[in-house]
Amino acid sequence: MKYPDHLVKQVQKRSAPYQLEGFLSGQGPENPKFMLLGEAPGETEIHNGIPFSGRAGKQLMVFLERIHVTREEVYITSAVRSRPYKWREKKERNGEIIQKKYNRTPNQGEIVAHAPLLDYELEKIHPKLIVTLGNIGLQRLTGKNKKITDVHGQLLKQPIQKLKDMQSAEFTWSEKEYHVFPTFHPASIFYNRSLLEFIHEDFEKLKRLVIKN
Repeated sequence: MKYPDHLVKQVQKRSAPYQLEGFLSGQGPENPKFMLLGEAPGETEIHNGIPFSGRAGKQLMVFLERIHVTREEVYITSAVRSRPYKWREKKERNGEIIQKKYNRTPNQGEIVAHAPLLDYELEKIHPKLIVTLGNIGLQRLTGKNKKITDVHGQLLKQPIQKLKDMQSAEFTWSEKEYHVFPTFHPASIFYNRSLLEFIHEDFEKLKRLVIKN
């Protein structure tokens, strides 16, 4: 999606205090089957300009294939559009210690800084259904009280959080109600394989929702 220049500049200005790199726009059709909302791009996504194209993205495509949905049929975006990173030491094979950037989870300040972009997309796309992947996407829309372990696989119908105004760091609730379907982030199965069964069940429910709509 092409964002207004003034919006991108304001988000970049708000993001300046944080350890972020690159910028990745949301991608997909204007009338998608549903919107996918993730956390933030990683190193792979920033380098090739394609959302969910790294290891977690490949797993996500497997889940979509199970319900007969393609990448081209969904709109893919994230709560933060730049890659959050941290520096850590890495030991090379020759024994040399180097500093390397690693992906990390975005913090609340970064989520607020990038909030105007998601708000803009929601106004333009009017998604019939928003599928959130993990806690970051879920809580960006529904607030801190909801946790993915409690509400995954449930269809939520409710107002969502939007930035109060461009100068604010506070969220307010939308007048409109949205359909939100939370599930686990595809990367979660790399650390907890037992979640795979729950994700498969969630996507079967999602399949029925897509067919219904």
